[in-house]
Amino acid sequence: MKISYNWLKQFLKVDWEAEKTGELLTDLGLEVEGIETVESIKGSLTGIVVGKVLTCVQHPNADRLKVTTVDLGNGEPMQIVCGAPNVAAGQTVPVATIGTMLYDDKGEGFKIKKGKIRGEESFGMICAEDELGLGSSHEGILVLDDVLVAGTLASEVFNIETDQVFEIGLTPNRADAMSHLGVARDLRAGLMQNDIQIELISPSVSEFHVDDRTLKFDVEIEDSEKAPRYVGVTISGITVKDSPEWIQNKLKAIGLTPINNIVDVTNYVLHSLGQPLHAFDAAKIKGGKVLVKTLAKGTKFMTLDGVERELHEEDLMICNGNNEPMCIAGVFGGLNSGVTENTTSIFLESAYFNPVSIRKTAKRHALNTDASFRFERGIDPNSVKYALKRAVNLILEVAGGKVSSEIDDLYPIKIEDFQVFLSYEKMDRLIGSEIPRETVKNILASLDIKFNSVTDGGLGLTVPSYRVDVNREADVIEEILRVYGYNNVEFSHKLNTSISFSEFNAVKIEDVISNQLISQGFNETMANSLTKADYVSLTEMLNEEHNVTILNPLSSDLGVMRQSLLFSGLESVIYNINRKNNSLKFFEFGKTYHKYDSGYSEQKHLTLFVSGNRAKDSWNTVQKTSDFFYLKGIVTTLLLRLGINKLKTTPTKNDIFSEGITLSLGKIKLVDLGVVKRPILKEFGIRQEVLFADFNWENILKVGGRSKIKVSKLSKFQAVKRDFALLLDKEITFSEIYNLAFQAEKNFLKEVDLFDVYEGDKLEEGKKSYAVSFLIQDENKTLNDKQIDKIMQKLQQTFEKNVGATLR
Repeated sequence: MKISYNWLKQFLKVDWEAEKTGELLTDLGLEVEGIETVESIKGSLTGIVVGKVLTCVQHPNADRLKVTTVDLGNGEPMQIVCGAPNVAAGQTVPVATIGTMLYDDKGEGFKIKKGKIRGEESFGMICAEDELGLGSSHEGILVLDDVLVAGTLASEVFNIETDQVFEIGLTPNRADAMSHLGVARDLRAGLMQNDIQIELISPSVSEFHVDDRTLKFDVEIEDSEKAPRYVGVTISGITVKDSPEWIQNKLKAIGLTPINNIVDVTNYVLHSLGQPLHAFDAAKIKGGKVLVKTLAKGTKFMTLDGVERELHEEDLMICNGNNEPMCIAGVFGGLNSGVTENTTSIFLESAYFNPVSIRKTAKRHALNTDASFRFERGIDPNSVKYALKRAVNLILEVAGGKVSSEIDDLYPIKIEDFQVFLSYEKMDRLIGSEIPRETVKNILASLDIKFNSVTDGGLGLTVPSYRVDVNREADVIEEILRVYGYNNVEFSHKLNTSISFSEFNAVKIEDVISNQLISQGFNETMANSLTKADYVSLTEMLNEEHNVTILNPLSSDLGVMRQSLLFSGLESVIYNINRKNNSLKFFEFGKTYHKYDSGYSEQKHLTLFVSGNRAKDSWNTVQKTSDFFYLKGIVTTLLLRLGINKLKTTPTKNDIFSEGITLSLGKIKLVDLGVVKRPILKEFGIRQEVLFADFNWENILKVGGRSKIKVSKLSKFQAVKRDFALLLDKEITFSEIYNLAFQAEKNFLKEVDLFDVYEGDKLEEGKKSYAVSFLIQDENKTLNDKQIDKIMQKLQQTFEKNVGATLR
């Protein structure tokens, strides 16, 4: 949310530097994420001076160009080539001197340089109003008043407003601060806590009056639950045109584009007071009525953006007397009822709509407007009429006209302020420190919270209606704390802790595994459990019918709970790759969610993602690309760390892998790992290989830690390592070689490792080469060459007999 400091100063006469004010706002909970300097004219006309055209003659080499000499007030007339049709001797004009930056309507700058135009030198540029950012006209150069002296800076001639704009990261609960008045209220409370007494200035509406009663619409509310309060008035005799400069500057400062004086006033009041308004062209309201109601499901309605939408039976609509929709209440106006340049009279609406109703409607139609943003979080029902009067006074000021009806104020059931009792004892217990009672009262008073009763034990309070987030005792304590300052709360230097004994602790096991992965260069990720519904179509292992759908999703990208951690992880992978971080090692502990016929299911998983090089670039590191065996090694060490061994390896049935295996303990599946299929990677724009491992964490916890650790002395006798280069059929896996080796030699064989795989044109088709090492050791004596050769011969015969292997 953008807040203009100049605008803020209309409510509070504060003279602090913007940076200091930003720090106080952040301390108050309105976190200032940045402060930007904004100019009403980009560049502030720096380098633009007033010039007097002394001579103007036809360019010798161009029919549409003129060669002028211009007095810039420095005693040396400058020659400038100009293509404007209205340039003439004797004019007073704005001139951009050499080195000046001018900006186009997109804010992109270009520098004025000395140059030659069709053979004639030019030392500057005589400007049109659009080139200076003073308007949109480009029919000719801007001619100034002759009383201006040559050499006068243009910044002294034109009113340029420089503003500083706060970018505030507002939390959703702070609906009261979604306006300049709301921020000013908080800032005043903070200033008072700093012993600066300052008055909050609210714009007066005392000048409002009814001129006549010649244009009246009957207003009816058919659903008062969705529209607790609705206020309207008519204004006739208006002239729709551009807004005055001061309104345009305010709107531009916070990133809004001015449209016309009527719409700009409604936007100005919205961002000033936090109350959304809507203006209808009175001539387009048929039937003499304004109806606030719902319409039948499927009713067609054309919104301002030119999109025809189908209405839901619960969408609250503003309709005319013929039951024709004119506006989606609190969300978006209609194309056929809005204000145009031909409008001469309007019906102005100000209302309080039910936040839940507005939020559902906005999500259904995927509309997010400034009005719905505020309505769905809750506005102040008691400022509805005041904001309407403020807007009427401004419209009369900038568009003329007269008020042509009484104000219709339909408010059948008044929304009462919240009543809360604050216990001093509970406040002290929650804060952990005692704040002086007078300080507490001063803070509450600065927040417009009124006292109903004052006792030794606490305070009976009335919270203003605009603080929709403060309706419990804990909320009041939070308000006191944020204004008092969390940094000002004294805390004890005594550390209290308790130690509990537990034989099995799932959280501790997660920490152990996390620490091991981090030590291996992994980074932990935490992805959103909400994801795209169509991700399930990328694999046959997932079923769309098992999606847990969200009733009111924030967007189509967050419509379901994830059935797999793969896709959210791939989003993280491509996010990093797009930012030139190509060597990645991620892990995530998270849950998957499924809806079965038997009910809903949540399953805990640990996933690993590996892509690119094994280590970051370094002068002392030889780069090696991550591969399947690297990932398998990491997975195996994790399982060993949990005391899980004697694993069964089988080809994976999961179709997300182009190559993959499943590791199981008996019939319990523990991990799927492998290389993610390229078609899946292509959906995310990933061009490099991604390795993925998916641990069924609930199964891991079931079997982990069961095996007993046996401690034995290190052997005194030397181990021997021998290698085979085996030529095999491509379908033979290393796990087969591994198992056959231990079947052949159970006594002396300690380790079997695969250290190289070769497939290429030097081998016959359908073959591959495995380089396998064997560690042989006798615990009781040193093996001689004869014994070792006998073991190796036994291994060779076993491989030849069972898998048709030959030595290369």
